[in-house]
Amino acid sequence: MKSIFEVGNLKSNGHYALATVHNNIVYVSGQFAIDPITRQKKYGTIEEETLQALKNVEMILEAAGSKKEQILRMTLYIPNVKLWDKVDAVYKEFFGEYKPARTVVPTNELHFGFKIEIEAIAYI
Repeated sequence: MKSIFEVGNLKSNGHYALATVHNNIVYVSGQFAIDPITRQKKYGTIEEETLQALKNVEMILEAAGSKKEQILRMTLYIPNVKLWDKVDAVYKEFFGEYKPARTVVPTNELHFGFKIEIEAIAYI
């Protein structure tokens, strides 16, 4: 088993790894819209936050030896189910024809006031 704690300037901020690799499967912890260069929180529209979180997941996957087209499953947490259509539009553009398994979980609120958190499982 291998744990990844840092990718570029993305770092875990607590008692967790950005990703764990086991038996050629990558488990990516929930990602927010954090700028991977400055480490600043990038608050914005749900579309902007979704795209940045997806890019962060992709960056972590690549560091682990995988890529977005190898994602098996994603879980997206959003504070309001009414945001689903906007999230889905960004998700569709990001993935194109590829459609990994996905769950969207409406929650009350997310940590730090973000509008979305995304986790992923992929193969290497």
